[in-house]
Amino acid sequence: MIFKPENSVNQKVLLADNMGVELYLKREDKIHPFVSGNKYRKLKYNLIEAEKLGFKTLLTFGGAFSNHIAAVASAGNALGFKTVGIIRGEEVEDKIYDNATLSFAKDCGMQFKFVSRDVYRDKTSESFVHSLEQEFNDFYLIPEGGTNGLAIKGCEEILTPNDKHFDYICCSVGTGGTISGIVNCSKPSQQVFGFPALKGGFLQQDISKFVIQNNWKLIGNYHFGGYAKINEELISFINRFKKMQGIPLDPVYTGKMMFGIFDLIQKGYFKKNSKILAIHTGGLQGVSGMNTVLKKKNLSIIE
Repeated sequence: MIFKPENSVNQKVLLADNMGVELYLKREDKIHPFVSGNKYRKLKYNLIEAEKLGFKTLLTFGGAFSNHIAAVASAGNALGFKTVGIIRGEEVEDKIYDNATLSFAKDCGMQFKFVSRDVYRDKTSESFVHSLEQEFNDFYLIPEGGTNGLAIKGCEEILTPNDKHFDYICCSVGTGGTISGIVNCSKPSQQVFGFPALKGGFLQQDISKFVIQNNWKLIGNYHFGGYAKINEELISFINRFKKMQGIPLDPVYTGKMMFGIFDLIQKGYFKKNSKILAIHTGGLQGVSGMNTVLKKKNLSIIE
């Protein structure tokens, strides 16, 4: 059975000009040191299912800085599963210990298979999955980012009865699993806003497959150019937010979401006297890897 996490708490965010609203951040990043935020939620029922079905190995997919890869490796190590990570990009194969995410996953016992970006794009094809079965034998497959029906079931536990008084629920969006679970457990009177971390209109259709309510929308103006794209403005916001609030943000997901929320508050987007709850989905392990990239580009680092 999966380990029990710490309870997350709602922390009030201080606003210089609140424009008549209150903002809170649900600290899902605090529920576990290595399998935090939505990664714990997505893995919970998948790991229970893998154990129930008698699988000994977990196999999943991700990039070289993937929070999901690190979380699967850590959870597998804690629960006695072997883990296999199919990693996008062959160029990092000889640089594992220059990469904080991959070195952590390897130290947790994860076995890697590095594939080209062309091969990775076809990772869900029947022929590629069959080749993996021949190479790694019997395994429980967890999709990239962890999103499937069981993941959404776990994300439906993010909101609690204590959150029913919030008017707006905000979360960052990657593969769409987290927002789907939040929508399903939200009240019909609440509005759920998703802040995609990447460009592309495909998420709307993907999320629609999983949700049971229509009280949600995606706000696609704050991706900063695409997945893992970042600039000095965002870095400055993340560092300023940590200094003022005492809360670290990651640059791929929660940093962009909070930047968007602050901007929308200043623009009067939220109704007066409303309460906003933003979900901190973790992902802080990726900061180290991002700082390595930023240093190479002679940009400021995330403090």
